[in-house]
Amino acid sequence: MKMNRILGTLGMMLITMSLSAQVVSKDSINTLKAEKEQIEANKKLNDRKLELAKLENELEKKTRDAEKAADNAQKSADENKRMAEKLGDDPQDKKLARRASKSASSAQRDAKRARKASDDLDELRKDINSLRDKIASDESKLTVRP
Repeated sequence: MKMNRILGTLGMMLITMSLSAQVVSKDSINTLKAEKEQIEANKKLNDRKLELAKLENELEKKTRDAEKAADNAQKSADENKRMAEKLGDDPQDKKLARRASKSASSAQRDAKRARKASDDLDELRKDINSLRDKIASDESKLTVRP
């Protein structure tokens, strides 16, 4: 009988100790929350860095495209000028008038493509600069946190 009481008391003590060991303090919870926020901030920073790398890879292609479009626009404009001069020498020539008209349309189309390529390049550069600023801001916030 005494043995049952002793074992029962020991059992109750073990159960009580294990229950009290599972209590988590507020400091631990706050620390875990801070760690979670830091992990999320690091993830966001890494995502932005990946996006920046992707945009920087596109920059070279967009630059080449803009240069090519500008060259094509200049060639079309030169051809248009040449055809207009020919037409100026003989304004009654229907064949020359048609060629001049087509070269003018081609020059207009190529100029529009060049403007669009230039605008795309400018927009990409703006996005890259914006992303760099955000990354710098995120990095400074991470260094400030303990």
